Amino acid sequence: MTRTHSHRLRIVVAALILFGLSVIVFAPGFVQYDSVGQYAQALTGEYDDWHPPIMARLWALFAAHGAGPMLVLQLAGWWLGLGALAAAIVDRRPRGALLVLAVGLVPPWLGWQVAILKDAQMTGATLGAVGIIGWWRLRGRAVPRGAWAVAGLLLAYAALVRANAIFAIAPLVALLVTERWPRRIAITVALTLATLAAAPFVNHRLLGAADSGVARTQALYDLAGIAVRVPYDPRLGLSPVEVADIRAKHCVKPFFWDPLGEPARCGTRLQRFETTPPGQIYAKLAPAILHHPLAYAAQRLAHVNSTWRFWVPARWINAAPPQGSEPNDYHLGQPGRTALAWQKMAGLWVDVPVMWPIVWLVLAAGGLAVTRGHGFAGALFGSALGLEASFLVISVASDFRYHLWPIMACALGMILAKPWRGDRRIVWATGAVLAAVLIVGGIARVTLPLPPQSYDAMLI
Repeated sequence: MTRTHSHRLRIVVAALILFGLSVIVFAPGFVQYDSVGQYAQALTGEYDDWHPPIMARLWALFAAHGAGPMLVLQLAGWWLGLGALAAAIVDRRPRGALLVLAVGLVPPWLGWQVAILKDAQMTGATLGAVGIIGWWRLRGRAVPRGAWAVAGLLLAYAALVRANAIFAIAPLVALLVTERWPRRIAITVALTLATLAAAPFVNHRLLGAADSGVARTQALYDLAGIAVRVPYDPRLGLSPVEVADIRAKHCVKPFFWDPLGEPARCGTRLQRFETTPPGQIYAKLAPAILHHPLAYAAQRLAHVNSTWRFWVPARWINAAPPQGSEPNDYHLGQPGRTALAWQKMAGLWVDVPVMWPIVWLVLAAGGLAVTRGHGFAGALFGSALGLEASFLVISVASDFRYHLWPIMACALGMILAKPWRGDRRIVWATGAVLAAVLIVGGIARVTLPLPPQSYDAMLI
């Protein structure tokens, strides 16, 4: 056995051990409110599209075994993807290979990956695909057709399991398959539009999901956000009474759209839109943006500030990984004491800059500029930046888990490319912006009052 093969074998064994230990420690996984609803659909065979139904359909294949199989799938993509990347570079960069594995052990990141959620499913599938492609590319080899086929299936699942995942998948694919930027842009746009157009057909016709009304949430959130920021405008489609009530009850929250859907808050005011085709609501939003661009910008910037966790107080909620499973009637249990201890320790990280998506957004932009999108790391930076940029227009909640893949992609890109050794002007500019983000974000966390620490309290 050559020295290179020996090093690779050690990395593979280490990844398999970490995979096995993760399954043992965190089994059967942490089920959340969303997880319980999807499991119920998997058991009954009655699906809706509030969450992309492909996850519930997959879960139905082994629903009799509870949440455990889904945890195994998530962790398989996580550790086998990281293991493949580490094994591909260990002969040239042994320390880099260890850092790749170490990324998988960052407590809050792993803590979210063991929650049975579509975000962890997307991250696991995408990381698995990246590991397969990276195993060949990072060794300077052409990717075999069979490997592309497997990676393609994983990426297709990832694109369907989160409504906005295509904004990460499309640039990842485009930057991997061609070096020319006009073609990259064309492929990204084509894949994005095709996926967005095909998703309703796949979800409703092929996967048999009923319409839950989820397609209306983004438009209603932004219409309400515009309405409370401008004098009454009937062109927005909301009545004076509805706007006054939403404004008086403070139902437009930067953190999430939920108060607008909760009957106890403002949900009853918007109930009449439940039967309105989503296209008609978006037909109101488009001209509203043109007539009130500043109000729309204020609405979106307030939200992305929240979800990117920039100017927010300490302990901004929904960053710490879950420390227990959602109570349920389906005998979906929760992991043992070791897992709970890990999650509690991970919860101490919520105010550390590695948990601020804005930090990784800056690093991804700098990494993409330094690499100019070339190489394997360039594709990772492009994927991270694509999904983070999409939150500017498509996002209604601020949970940290939505950013898990972009953060992982950027962290891996940093290890693989070492962009700090690139163009000094870009490196210094990125460093200056990053320093400003850290200073301003740090001041916010020291000076702003602590936020409510529960979902119900955040609704008020």
